[in-house]
Amino acid sequence: MSTGVPPPSDLAIENTNIKTAPGVTLTSEQNTIVGSILDLFAGRPSLPKLALWRDDATFTDPITIATGRDRYAAQWYGLQSAFSEIERLHHEVKDAGNPMLMDLKTRYVVKGIGKEQTIQSVVAIHLDEQGKISKVEDRWDGKLPDGAISNAFRHLNAVTVPKMINVPKNEEEDAKRGN
Repeated sequence: MSTGVPPPSDLAIENTNIKTAPGVTLTSEQNTIVGSILDLFAGRPSLPKLALWRDDATFTDPITIATGRDRYAAQWYGLQSAFSEIERLHHEVKDAGNPMLMDLKTRYVVKGIGKEQTIQSVVAIHLDEQGKISKVEDRWDGKLPDGAISNAFRHLNAVTVPKMINVPKNEEEDAKRGN
């Protein structure tokens, strides 16, 4: 089934060498989706990459639950503001189903204070019937918190980050940021 997902070259996707577990094969559309997600986690967002997402999609990790384009886009563009270095240490797609599951290990260095943090996670990429991203879950150490207080803080983060992070409104603004 063709989803109309453009090839990686049309989206300026930098991560095109997708590693898969033995026996896991990705379609060209899945390769594009995974490459775009790896770019986002590397702090390399762009409007064309985010066009692969539904407007009402959700990004969730232990510190945020961001639903809607304005909220999840701010999370991805916020990585550029928060970290001076982002280095992917390992990735491997271990399930090509829906959701696609990927092991990811990334080293981050916090801007200004130089604190280094390595996060190992399982990333679940959910697609809708048209092949658009409907949800991405970044489960640190394979888990997401679940509780009223932690979820309240995660929703608060999703509301406050867009107030601090300017997401480009067009390709010209995006290009000025080097995306």
